[in-house]
Amino acid sequence: MQANELEYLVKRARRREPDAFTQLMQLYMKDMYRVALAILMNDEDAADAIQDTILTCWEKIHSLRQIRYFHTWMIRILINKCYDIRKRNQKITSFDEYDEPAQEDNYNLELKEALSTLNEKYRIIMTLFYSEGYHIDEIARMLKIPKSTVQTRLQRGREKLAKYYFGESRKE
Repeated sequence: MQANELEYLVKRARRREPDAFTQLMQLYMKDMYRVALAILMNDEDAADAIQDTILTCWEKIHSLRQIRYFHTWMIRILINKCYDIRKRNQKITSFDEYDEPAQEDNYNLELKEALSTLNEKYRIIMTLFYSEGYHIDEIARMLKIPKSTVQTRLQRGREKLAKYYFGESRKE
């Protein structure tokens, strides 16, 4: 979908048109799922975070300052919702407790396992950069951290994944 079509959908959603808002949410559902899963590492919690995000976006879409940043704004809300859920849960879950992935996710199982070994500060940046296609500047703005920090964490995340794949894995 082109930028002007997206802007038109966002404008319609800001006018409280449910169909336009639904189209926007459907358009970004996979992106939201990947980000939520990278933070929460649990399908049920990711679904809760996405649901809360959709509701908050609907209620607060009037607070969106620049229409072209809708996606970034929505992902920032999602990240905050994920952190809220983690605070509520306040427990550490082992990889063994996760649900078996769906058939179409089997090809990603090894990558998900590798990402699960990373500390969250690396995992979220790796996911936003590689899976979601955000630029370093956008990630820095979204996470409210310096650009150099994003670059450093991205590099260290790559190094830790390389160690994992070469048999030197350890949880940090």
